[in-house]
Amino acid sequence: MSRTPETFAKPLLRADLLRLAVVGLRTRKVRAGLSALGIAIGVAAIVAVLGLSASSQAGLLAEIDQLGTNMLTVTNGQTLFGQPAELPTVAPAMIGRIHGVTAVQDTGTIDNATVFRSPLIPSIDTNALTVQAVSLGLLHATGDTIAHGSFLNAATAREPAVVLGAVAAQRLGIDRVFPGERVYLNNQWFYIVGILKPAVLAPAIDPSVLVGYPAAETYLGFDGHPSTIYVRAQTGKITDVHSLLAATANPQLPNQVTVSRPSQALVARADAQSALNGLFLALGAVALLVGAVGVANIMIISVLERRSEIGLRRALGATQRHIRIQFLAEAITLAVLGGIAGIAAGSLSTTIYATTKGWTIIIPFLAWGGGFAAALAIGALAGLLPALRAARMSPTEALWTM
Repeated sequence: MSRTPETFAKPLLRADLLRLAVVGLRTRKVRAGLSALGIAIGVAAIVAVLGLSASSQAGLLAEIDQLGTNMLTVTNGQTLFGQPAELPTVAPAMIGRIHGVTAVQDTGTIDNATVFRSPLIPSIDTNALTVQAVSLGLLHATGDTIAHGSFLNAATAREPAVVLGAVAAQRLGIDRVFPGERVYLNNQWFYIVGILKPAVLAPAIDPSVLVGYPAAETYLGFDGHPSTIYVRAQTGKITDVHSLLAATANPQLPNQVTVSRPSQALVARADAQSALNGLFLALGAVALLVGAVGVANIMIISVLERRSEIGLRRALGATQRHIRIQFLAEAITLAVLGGIAGIAAGSLSTTIYATTKGWTIIIPFLAWGGGFAAALAIGALAGLLPALRAARMSPTEALWTM
């Protein structure tokens, strides 16, 4: 049986193969760098998208766990004619009698109330702020905290004093509580006693200006009907309490009462946010495709420019397999360098952004492992055709160009 030279050819040593691949790229640094940049951008996008999604979701879930998942909200629904329903004034007290309820606090929306920084601001510029009467233990039920100043107490709840939600303070241009700081509420001055931090479980408080129930009735003509009741229940009694809230809050019209659990809505929002990652991953895949085209382009041009080298190596005894492996190793090395750079860039951006937001830094294995595997596969596929083309080139054809 006849044997071809390929049968007796010795395989290239790994060190020699790596040296050949690196030398081939070093002779074309700028072109190789631009080709690797496309892969790096794609891998960085994949790592950053998955890393930021995992970090933000973990941060949100940790915040929810810290505030507790045992809070329920009771809000006024709608009547049969589509008008806002009205909760009875005794609804909070009735809910407090349910077995398993540990805390009940409420707020009441004051209709047609407007808040401005000064009376000189046009009445149309309301900044979409709401005014709500609140019970004094509201923060205990919602888990919110004060950023500046203090919350309402038994004394300030009877006076023209307000506490600003985080968004309300931002829209009014107020970031601190100074002595004498006030807002113009329904054609009269109300003094600011505190500013809240952003609310996680009760986002309706953020764009609100909070007033004590007695002051709301005295100065703003509030009728005393609550619009939102915040309920804390024992962990093992949440389902039982949830089933009783509507009928207890409004026994005559329980169908006009809406009961929800904010923590579930936030978890669903986190899941929905992670579902949008497909769009950004698609953009990363496009960048990887562009990088693959760049790698294939540089390798095809490299084969054309290095015909003399290929012919000389074939004349000195290199086989088709040697040539094929050499050019394929160059393409894979180029992709690996781009993948490593992309993983580093994506991890760094995730770390910086997560740190500024106070999130736990999480970079899943799927992010960097998948990104590196994608870069490796793209390098191999992009370099396969040029490597086969270089291997099929005969020594005489290659040396003819010298």
